[in-house]
Amino acid sequence: MTESFHRSGEYENPYEGQQQAPVNPEWPPPPAYAPAHAPHSKKRGRGPFALIAAVAIVAAAIGGGTAYGIQELTGNDTVASSSTSTTVVPSSQKGTVAGVAKAVSPSIVEISADSNAGSSTGSGVIITSSGEIVTNNHVVAGASQIKATTSDGKSYTAKVVGTDSKKDLALIKLENASGLKTATLGDSAGIQVGAQVVAIGSPEGLSGTVTSGIISALDRDVTVPTEEGQDQGQQQWGQGQGQDGDQWPFEFGGRQFNGDTGSDTTTYKALQTDASLNPGNSGGALIDMNGNIIGINSAMYSPAGQASSSSDAGSVGLGFAIPINTVKADLAKLRAGSTD
Repeated sequence: MTESFHRSGEYENPYEGQQQAPVNPEWPPPPAYAPAHAPHSKKRGRGPFALIAAVAIVAAAIGGGTAYGIQELTGNDTVASSSTSTTVVPSSQKGTVAGVAKAVSPSIVEISADSNAGSSTGSGVIITSSGEIVTNNHVVAGASQIKATTSDGKSYTAKVVGTDSKKDLALIKLENASGLKTATLGDSAGIQVGAQVVAIGSPEGLSGTVTSGIISALDRDVTVPTEEGQDQGQQQWGQGQGQDGDQWPFEFGGRQFNGDTGSDTTTYKALQTDASLNPGNSGGALIDMNGNIIGINSAMYSPAGQASSSSDAGSVGLGFAIPINTVKADLAKLRAGSTD
């Protein structure tokens, strides 16, 4: 994946004035010295922050219109959609991380994907009781076998329904599933900088991990490679167990990290959060304090450079999520079997 940013009312950005570069899924803030090399990156800026620590972006492991308080039909299932003022959390725990975690965790799954390039672990969000799940395209790209495990430990085989590499989104469907707890999709257009959020996913394969933070910026331009632009070792990301331990490549602040993003890239607007995201969080949920899904976690920075050991990587508070309104606008296309 790749990611780059354009400001929009957030924390001061040390990269301002420098050329943008792609970003990889999941990010923490840049360190204190420049990366050793930046394939395809433009001339490096010489501002006061030129000596920035090498930052590796790890795919977190890191749309149209407002929500209308309606439900979208899909067979016998419905996708719950609400405004961010709708409260999913019990009134006795409203506004608490514990309340959000209890209400939403049953709607988050761990995804394991196997391909010729290796295996990866990511996360997904259940949107229908029969097992439709939204996740990142980079979590399931090129997978020959996909399994999903719910919060109660049940495991299902899953098939890809549709993908959209331009938005890094995918829709998968569990086989022989019914009666699942579904998430409520909120309205990312109503989110403000400073709003508290909760992230739920399976970082490093640790299912159901809950972290919290705030929205630190809006409308960040995140640039990532599309599936066609990756090499075999970079097709899957998740927990970072692809060929040679490659992590998802990305561009940010005019520099490239985690390998060459190639010439085939895409840029999408992302929510920036300081909620801790790590490899395996990709495809998981970013949630407001009412329990509504406002984003799909997709990327993070890690100061580990090109390190292949997960022990050298970790969140430093700079993560990104695809706004849920982008997801909702893409659902019909994904359900129709898109392979873009």
